[in-house]
Amino acid sequence: MVMVKHIPNTITSLNLLSGCVAVISALSGNFMAVVVCVALSAVFDFCDGLAARLLKAYSPMGKELDSLADLVSFGLAPALMVYHLLQTSLPQEWGAVAYVALLIPVFAALRLAKFNIDDTQATTFKGLAVPANALWWLGACDLYINQSHTEAGLILFVASIPLFAFLMVCRLPMFSLKFAGLGWHGNEVRYVFLAASVVLLIWQGIAGFAAVIGLYILLSLLTYNKQKIATK
Repeated sequence: MVMVKHIPNTITSLNLLSGCVAVISALSGNFMAVVVCVALSAVFDFCDGLAARLLKAYSPMGKELDSLADLVSFGLAPALMVYHLLQTSLPQEWGAVAYVALLIPVFAALRLAKFNIDDTQATTFKGLAVPANALWWLGACDLYINQSHTEAGLILFVASIPLFAFLMVCRLPMFSLKFAGLGWHGNEVRYVFLAASVVLLIWQGIAGFAAVIGLYILLSLLTYNKQKIATK
């Protein structure tokens, strides 16, 4: 039983390890390696919570370790990928603009710290979750590398950094993917989102992650407005 209690933290450590490899890959500009490592971290991040629930192995240490791993895997790794892309595409005199990418891990840390002390986010998030933000940047980086070499594309890419940093710490309610049961009722938005996500990823590949997170934000806004109207 003692060993069982360490299984969730072991999985979380694998999340952190994968995130460290993603950081190294980002510094060398190996975008595909970053995608693979961040995706692996996302799988480990899902599995550690699932393991903790199934094994009833919750612990304060596990909660803090999870946040530290998420900061590296979903905050620092995508930020360094964005930084590398900007460094290699901006004119030399504008190279310092690339440092705006560091807003990503800073606001990810603020988001994670707020989440750890907020007991009201069990079924609904407030602000964009850090792993979702990382998936957005995987998609956005792929779009930028393969399609958006225009000046307008560069401006939009840079402008989205403070926008998504703000989304992580804002109070906008966003639905979680934790299912209370497998039935349709009460899970309509989740099922629609998951089905649409599969279609978008098959259709767009890595770039589809940006569309998936955009859809997630849109559905969260629509759900929030619907709830506000219902309570009036």
